[in-house]
Amino acid sequence: MKKFMDEDFLLSTQTAQKLYHEHAEKTPILDYHCHINPEEIAKDRQFENITQVWLGGDHYKWRQMRSNGVDEKYITGDAPDREKFQKWAETLEKAIGNPLYHWSHLELKRYFGYDGCLNGETAEEVWNLCNEKLKTPEMSVRNLIRQSGVTLLCTTDDPADSLEWHKVIAEDDSFEVQVLPAWRPDKAMNIEKPDYADYLKKLGTAAETEIHTFADLKAALKKRMAFFDSMGCRASDHALEYVMYAPASDEEVETIFAKRLGGEMLTKAEELKFKTAFMLFVGKEYARLGWAMQLHYGCKRDNNVFRYEQLGPDTGYDCIDNYAPSGQMADFLNALNASDELPKTIIYSLNPNDNAAIGTILGCFQDSGAIGKIQQGSAWWFNDHKTGMIEQMTSLANLGLLGNFIGMLTDSRSFLSYTRHEYFRRILCELIGGWVENGEYPADMKVLGKMVEDISYNNAVRYFGFDLEIK
Repeated sequence: MKKFMDEDFLLSTQTAQKLYHEHAEKTPILDYHCHINPEEIAKDRQFENITQVWLGGDHYKWRQMRSNGVDEKYITGDAPDREKFQKWAETLEKAIGNPLYHWSHLELKRYFGYDGCLNGETAEEVWNLCNEKLKTPEMSVRNLIRQSGVTLLCTTDDPADSLEWHKVIAEDDSFEVQVLPAWRPDKAMNIEKPDYADYLKKLGTAAETEIHTFADLKAALKKRMAFFDSMGCRASDHALEYVMYAPASDEEVETIFAKRLGGEMLTKAEELKFKTAFMLFVGKEYARLGWAMQLHYGCKRDNNVFRYEQLGPDTGYDCIDNYAPSGQMADFLNALNASDELPKTIIYSLNPNDNAAIGTILGCFQDSGAIGKIQQGSAWWFNDHKTGMIEQMTSLANLGLLGNFIGMLTDSRSFLSYTRHEYFRRILCELIGGWVENGEYPADMKVLGKMVEDISYNNAVRYFGFDLEIK
């Protein structure tokens, strides 16, 4: 029996162990998509206790606590932090086979030096250990990023954002890690939302322009893109129900926009026509700027209306939506490609059944503009566990070039979640190592080592064009 989470955790073959310890483990981290708050980096926040670090905003953990019958006051309510931590510890011990069990113990091991197991009985011991460690300077936000080996991270930012904290960080020579904005224009696209007109006023103020037409909106967005680009932005991100394609004339889109600004609600067909026009416009701008376009889709959000009305969005009530017509996504990419305005694109679906469809669409639009120009993103959200990662990488290997994969991201709000990169890299090395040991690929450690280092780090540096050295 192997010891729990030893140095060869998830690495069952000699090849996997060699690839991880000699290559993946030594490679820095590039976190090109996360939801970290840049203000906390700028102010170098120091957390008071482990509950603040672990349970504040982490809907992954909230879902499991609810599954364990924990009352909401211990999850998002006003219960004391120590009691919330106790409830989480009692939940975690039941999470066998869940990635949260692995992530939590990797974080305890790497950041707090704790080699035991967190459960209801050890909660007091772990609480005291972590909180004492969190008081030390090495556990400030900036030092957590440093000790994780991060060279660069991209936050997620609205077009109307002032990026004031990014400016503070960029001007601070004492912090060597690059913190760049990423463009997330969902609010500008979601014309069906009740507060859409209010958002346009906010965007117009940021762009110093009034927005009365779709042409005005495009002009405002271009101004804000130019600002984001000046701040080092190299990537956009979109949260979509699915990648739609419902083309319409400029005149029809203007009519739809005017109808909505006039206070009328749109039909679903009108909404899709507007969103298609929006996505085609921004996609062409990304190509012009050299940005990568990230498309996240396949999520049905805020399903528990009772809790949504109490707690709001992003509180753990989302699920996989299986409606994602791949033909429309192909048509969307084709429309951009037809005028040679298809940007580098990364496609993520929340539904693992979409892996093969994505893998075949990638091959239709690759060209010499970039190596792996159209990417399948890493296993996302409900799929970023051992099984999901293996399935995503195996599908990509079957249908494309795994060696050009740009690898892992945290997609997290936590400064301890960089161990997800370690988790991913161990699974990557185990997968490749298994193929080698089974005689499915030569045991050429020079080639294999470079491949692992590229997937872990270098491919993303090249793909986004970040100002970083290849490792």
